[in-house]
Amino acid sequence: MTSYTVGLKLGVRAKVLTIEAEDALVAALKIKLENPEALVTYVRKSNRRGDRRHPHEVQRAKTTVSAPFYAPMQLSAGMG
Repeated sequence: MTSYTVGLKLGVRAKVLTIEAEDALVAALKIKLENPEALVTYVRKSNRRGDRRHPHEVQRAKTTVSAPFYAPMQLSAGMG
């Protein structure tokens, strides 16, 4: 089986899911069966390299380490 990425629109919110399926149509139908109110916007083969560089929202939440907070630099009145 091949891994497919399916884009959905649920109301005003967009969502991206990855699913294993025989072909793109089966992937879209499986997602539609789980989310009947959703609008399928696209189906494509998963791209390991691209998906790793730009992870889906769920994956990003699992792997993101909180970055240190940096305050904006204050400029003195004489500069600028």
